[in-house]
Amino acid sequence: MLPDEPPQPPASVAAPAALVEAAPAAERPERMNRSAVLWVALAIFAQESVWNFYDAQVPAQLRQFVSSATVIGLIMGLDTGLGVIIQPWTGLISDRLARSRTGRWPIVVAGACVAAVPFALIPWATGLPMLMLCIFAFGLTANSFKGVTETLVSDYVAPQQRGRAQGFIKAGVSLTIIVSALISLLVVDHSLKAAFAIPPVLMVVMVTLSYCFLGRRHPTALRREDTGTRTGTGTGTGTGTGTGQADPFSSPWAVLKDLVREPSRARLLLMAGIFCFAGMWAALRSLTTPYGTEVLGMTRGAAGGIALPGAIAFLVCVVPLAYLSHRLGELRMIRYGIALFVAGLLVGFAEPTPAFTAASVALASIGYAVFSVNGLVALWGLAPNNRVLGAYTGLYTVASASGMALGPALLGATVDLTGWRYMFLNAAVLGAVTFAVFTLVARRAGRPLAAAS
Repeated sequence: MLPDEPPQPPASVAAPAALVEAAPAAERPERMNRSAVLWVALAIFAQESVWNFYDAQVPAQLRQFVSSATVIGLIMGLDTGLGVIIQPWTGLISDRLARSRTGRWPIVVAGACVAAVPFALIPWATGLPMLMLCIFAFGLTANSFKGVTETLVSDYVAPQQRGRAQGFIKAGVSLTIIVSALISLLVVDHSLKAAFAIPPVLMVVMVTLSYCFLGRRHPTALRREDTGTRTGTGTGTGTGTGTGQADPFSSPWAVLKDLVREPSRARLLLMAGIFCFAGMWAALRSLTTPYGTEVLGMTRGAAGGIALPGAIAFLVCVVPLAYLSHRLGELRMIRYGIALFVAGLLVGFAEPTPAFTAASVALASIGYAVFSVNGLVALWGLAPNNRVLGAYTGLYTVASASGMALGPALLGATVDLTGWRYMFLNAAVLGAVTFAVFTLVARRAGRPLAAAS
C-alpha cells in the first residue's frame, strides 16, 4: 500500500496548480511505488510498440492500392481523428470505473484483445476496402483504451511522484521505436503476416501480465486524496467519494464547460501550450530530412540520420529530467525545456552544417523530453478533482494530436514564405510564442500560492 499523503494546506492555498509549480520538497513523499510504475510502463510499452509498427508499415501496405501520397497521409491521419473523438469519452468512462474493484482495467484488457484482431489482419487484406476496414477497426478500438492505459499512472502513483514515474515510462516508450525497427528489419522481408502478428501478441500478453500483477491490488491502491476535499484553481471545491453528491462531470461536455468557464483560464492556456509544443516537435521531426537535402546537401538517407543523436539524447536524459522536475516543479521545468528547445534551433540556424544541425536537433530533443515528462502531469494537477483524470488525459491527447496534425503544415507554410534556409529560425520564433503561453500559464496557476506567501 502506498504511504499516506501529506496533510492538505488550507483551502486558500491548496491550489493544485500551485502544488504542481513549486511544491516544497519536504512535503513530498520520499518513495515511489516502483513495481507499479514498472507494470504500468510495460502496458504502455506494449500498446506503443503496436502504434510504432503501425506508423512504420501501414503506409507501405497502402502503397499497394493507393498511389497518391496525399491520400495515404489522409488515411494515416484517420487514427488521430478517431482519437480526438473517442478518447475523452472513454477517459470519462474509465474515471467512473476507477473507484470500482476492477478499476480501469476492463477497458484496457478488453481493448487490447479486440484491437489485436484487425491489426493482425492488415496483411491479409486483398483489396483496399478490406484494408480500410481493418485500419478503421484498429483505430477505433486502439484509441478506446490508449489514453486509459496512460491514466493508470494516476491510480498507483501519488500526485507528487507522477512526474518521476512519467520519466521511466517515457524512457521505456522511446525503446518501442527500436523494437519496431527490429521487427521490420528481421521479420518483414521474410513473412509480412508474421511481422504484423508479433506486436499485437506482445501487446495482449504484456497487458494481461500487467493486469495480473496490478489489477488485484487496485482496491488498496486508490489515491487517498479522493476521499478528501480538493480545491480547484478558481473553480471552487470538489468533493471526493462518499459525499453522496451528484457528479458534476457526468459527460465530456460538462468537463469542457468547466474547462472554458474556469476563471483563471490556466487549464485552457495549458491546453493551448500543449497544442503549440506538440505541433512544433512534430514539425521539426517531419521537415528535418528535407531540410538536410535542401540546405545541407545531404543524401536522403544521411539526412534521415540527423534525428539519431536526438533519439539517444532523449533516452539518456528523460529519467534525470523527471527527477529534476520533481524538485523544481512541472510548469517551471516545461518553460526551461522550451527555452532549451528554442536555443537548440538557433544553434542550427546560426551554423547550417550537418554536425551543428545534429547538435541542434539533440538539444531540441532534450527540451521536448522535459515537456514529454511533465505535460500530462501538469494538466492532471490542474484538474478540478481526481475523478476526471481519465477525461483530462483524453483532453491532453486532443490538444497534442491536433498540434501534431497542424504543426508541420504551419511550419511548412513559413518555409514556403522564407525558404528552407530559415526553417530553424521560423521554428524558434514559433517556439518563443509557446514559451510565452507557458509563462502565462505558470503565472496564473501560481497566483494563489504567491498570494499566500
